[in-house]
Parts: sequence; structure tokens; C-alpha cells
Amino acid sequence: MRRNPLRRPAPLLMLFLIAAAAWAAWLGWDQHRDVHPDGSVSGPYEAWQVIGLVLTLLPPVYWAASRRHVVGAVFGTTAGVTTAACYDWSDDSSGLFLIGVGLVMTSCLLATFALCAVVTIRRGEGGFRGDRPGSARP
Repeated sequence: MRRNPLRRPAPLLMLFLIAAAAWAAWLGWDQHRDVHPDGSVSGPYEAWQVIGLVLTLLPPVYWAASRRHVVGAVFGTTAGVTTAACYDWSDDSSGLFLIGVGLVMTSCLLATFALCAVVTIRRGEGGFRGDRPGSARP
């Protein structure tokens, strides 16, 4: 039986809030770019900050997917990260922040979907193999 995320919005809202808070904790405070001696500019984020964000989001997404809240895990997390990125980058005067937000949204959507697919398959539910509950297996 599939769960309707609108009938029980708690997992979706919980993952939205966790994702937005994780963005604020890992990336929201770092707003300056680093200027190197050769004149090149990088930042504002370091690799360890992005890795920390990803590692922070893995357990709640896994938890929701393992309890069959796949839609909440995928869309709640993606919406939270996308909203936080949009808010964080909206002061960019060039308008190019929308491209970055789109890339963040797409990558988060694909990553959370892939994790949920792996969790679902490993649980033996067969939701991505075409098996149906109650069908005979050879």
C-alpha cells in the first residue's frame, strides 16, 4: 500500500526543516570568498562544509525511506535544501544564482531518489524491480 504524503505531512515537513537547518548550520554562515596570492578567488564554501551537509542529511533520509516515506524523503529534503540555497544566494546581483539553485535542486533530487531506491531494494520490497507483494517468486 502506497502512502499519500499529503495525508501524513509530518515526514515531509520534518525533512524540509532538517534540510533547511542543516544548510544553515553547514553553509549559511560562510559568506565571504577567499582570495589566493595568485589573485584567483574561491568559495565561499569549502569541501568539508558540503561533505558535512551531505553526511548530516543521510541519516534522516535513510530513516524516512526505511519507513516507506520515500516521497517525503525525496521531496522534503530537496525542497528544504533548495529553499535554503535560494534564500542564501538571493542577494546575488547578477541573477545567476538561479542556475546554481537549479543545479542544487537537481542534484539533491537525484541523490535522495538514489538513496531511497537503494534502501527500498535492500529492504526487499521490490518496488523498483517490478515485483508485487504477494506474487510468487521462483
